[in-house]
Amino acid sequence: MQLHSLVESITEAVIEFVGDERGTDPVIADVVLDSRRVTPGALFCCIRGEFADGHDFSAQAVAAGAVALLVDHRVDIDVPQLVVSDVRAALAAVAATFFGHPSKRLTVIGITGTNGKTTTTQLLANVLKAAGRRVEVLGTLTGVRTTPESPDLQRQLAAWSADGVDTVVMEVSSHALALHRVDATRFNVAVFTNLSRDHLDFHGSMEQYFETKAMLFRPEFSDLAVVNLDSPYGRLLADAGSIPTDHYTIEEATDLGGGVDGSTFTWRDRPVSLGLAGSFNVSNALAAAHAALALGIDEDTIVAGLSAPLVVPGRFERVRIEAEYAVVVDFAHTPDGLEQVLQAADKAVSDDGGRVIVVFGCGGDRDATKRAPMGTVAAERADIVILTSDNSRSEPTDTIISQIMAGTERAQPRRAKRVLTEPDRRAAIAQALRLAAVGDIVVVAGKGHETTLTIGETVAAFDDRAVVEEVHAEMGIDQ
Repeated sequence: MQLHSLVESITEAVIEFVGDERGTDPVIADVVLDSRRVTPGALFCCIRGEFADGHDFSAQAVAAGAVALLVDHRVDIDVPQLVVSDVRAALAAVAATFFGHPSKRLTVIGITGTNGKTTTTQLLANVLKAAGRRVEVLGTLTGVRTTPESPDLQRQLAAWSADGVDTVVMEVSSHALALHRVDATRFNVAVFTNLSRDHLDFHGSMEQYFETKAMLFRPEFSDLAVVNLDSPYGRLLADAGSIPTDHYTIEEATDLGGGVDGSTFTWRDRPVSLGLAGSFNVSNALAAAHAALALGIDEDTIVAGLSAPLVVPGRFERVRIEAEYAVVVDFAHTPDGLEQVLQAADKAVSDDGGRVIVVFGCGGDRDATKRAPMGTVAAERADIVILTSDNSRSEPTDTIISQIMAGTERAQPRRAKRVLTEPDRRAAIAQALRLAAVGDIVVVAGKGHETTLTIGETVAAFDDRAVVEEVHAEMGIDQ
């Protein structure tokens, strides 16, 4: 595609077009924002990031073969330059145009919310497969970012379309909406799961966090909304009525049952056997069901898809060890997410009188305001709490733990008989397994599917599930 064809897609955003001595309409072979990924013929887009400014790498990009630049000010290089007010916003339109607007050739479902996005995408994918759709999923489990940068997103959608995929289910993060990653993407259905405290270091307030999420439910993005009325923010979206809206509540699921390995319930007079534990996962299943209804899938097929075998990595995932207690690993890293997981664990042990033991920490260089509330939740919902590291990054682990500990001291009523600290995550998991007795459930929370642990500048291999298995084997005791 020639450069001027891309200029036409962002006419309103272009402040200036800067030519060069070799001509002003080069053929563009790719659209990239990482100078390390530049290939001959690329349009290099200069993004101002948190730690680096892409404009500083423009010469390097041109040396690697970039034939044009997308910038927010002129740079002193003799290549065509599109000068725009907001590179990120323009980039999304350019990428969608370059790749032929693939979202218009696909059925695309976008799922957003603080918790439940990953599980809901997987459940909906199962339902769509049961309906005979060719489905792909994009989200936390498939890449570095929950939602890819716009060129990577459009490139992937185009590749799937060319390969015969007809439906894409994707997670849409608040960062993606705020940073224009999904601009120029068309969603047939947008799903809202819930909203609770998270990412306030980025958004500043819950009000701004919600307003960012709400962008997905505007006519310029989506045709139809599915929202969770159990969330007050879901009710706000439903009341706004910006686009046609369907909704669901947990009350639709009757005869709730199950344990650590799954849930059972009745939906529209049909029995569902869900391979995921906890009422929060039943809510996720209802979100998937209503999204499927919006796509015209019949109720029997929906139930068949929800009841199909499914393990979502790191989402209330049971670690299979030979022991008389259970261990589950979950990605819960917000106060609400942790509370939901601990409530599910409590219900799974209630009949046997077992205890809930939780091991968790909080990530460094991330929203610190949720640390104390997570400590409060843990002390109110678990019998034994072990505070440890979780990707402390540049912050001292002990500082993070002390902030969580402050929350445990405010717990009302306080359930935890013991609140322990062990900065070494492996040692903390080992301590939990040593304390576990018959009928207990150990919840290892925070990292879920992640396979590395970042402390300072060191990134080490660390998978909670594998560590549980290793520690249990080292103990040499089948309890």
